[in-house]
Amino acid sequence: MREAVVEAARFLAGRCTEAVTLGDVADHVSYSPFHLARAFERAHGQPPGQFLAAHRFQRAKQLLLATDERVVDICHEVGFSSVGTFTTRFTAAVGQSPARFRQLPDVLVDDPPQPLIVPGTARGGGTVTGTVRLSAAAQAAVGTASVYVGLFHKRTARGFPVCGTLLGETGDFLLVDVPPGAYWLLASALPARDGPVAQLVPRRGISGAAREPVHITPCRPVHHREVWLDVAPEWDAPVLVALPPLASPRNAPRPVLLPTGS
Repeated sequence: MREAVVEAARFLAGRCTEAVTLGDVADHVSYSPFHLARAFERAHGQPPGQFLAAHRFQRAKQLLLATDERVVDICHEVGFSSVGTFTTRFTAAVGQSPARFRQLPDVLVDDPPQPLIVPGTARGGGTVTGTVRLSAAAQAAVGTASVYVGLFHKRTARGFPVCGTLLGETGDFLLVDVPPGAYWLLASALPARDGPVAQLVPRRGISGAAREPVHITPCRPVHHREVWLDVAPEWDAPVLVALPPLASPRNAPRPVLLPTGS
C-alpha cells in the first residue's frame, strides 16, 4: 500500500492544475477510493483533496511573485473555479491573503526576518525544547540555513503555528507558553543568503518533523524533541505557511528576540 500512496501523491502533484477526482487517482493506482483515501491520509498527514490543493496553492504562490497576473486569473490557472473559495482557502493555508502575499518581498526588504521566539497564548504554559539537524543533502541544497520550528495542530505546516521560533546560530530551539493540547513539531530550512522571493517560494523543500506528537498537559508541561531535516521529494506536499513574515519582528505577534549567538 505504501507504493500505492506514493504513486497517488506523484499523480496528484503532476496534475495539480487539472480537474482530478479521487476516483481518477484510485483508478490510477488500482485501489478503491475509500481504502486509498484512508491510507493516503495516514501516510501523508492530509487527505488527497487537501494534498492536491496544497500543490495548487504552491503554484499560485509562484505566479503571484513571478507575474503581474490578476488574482482571479491565477485562481483559474491553478484549478479553482471560484475566486472567493480560492482566496479564503489560500489565506487559511498560507497565513496571508493572495494580495498580501504578493507584497511580502517589499515588506521583508524593509523588515527582514531575524532570530526570535513567538510564544504561545498560555502564559506560564508548556515548554518544548530540542535540536534541529540537517542532513548532508539538505545542507548542500540550502547552504546557510534559516531554520524555522513551530508547533501545529496537524501534521502539515498550514496557517499560523501555535508557537514558533526562527533559530539563531545553533540548532537548539525553545518553544514557550504552549497551551495544553496535542501538537506536531514541524521544521523547515530556507536559504538565508537568498532574497525574499527565494525564501517565500524556495526552489527545494527542506523540511522534517518530530517522530512523535507533543502532548502538553498540566502533569507533563515540558517535552524534548529531536528533528532531522532532509530534502523533500518534489512531489511531496509543500510547506504552505509563509514563514519569513512570522519572524519579522514588526509582524510577529508577541515576539521575544533571541540574543546574538543563541
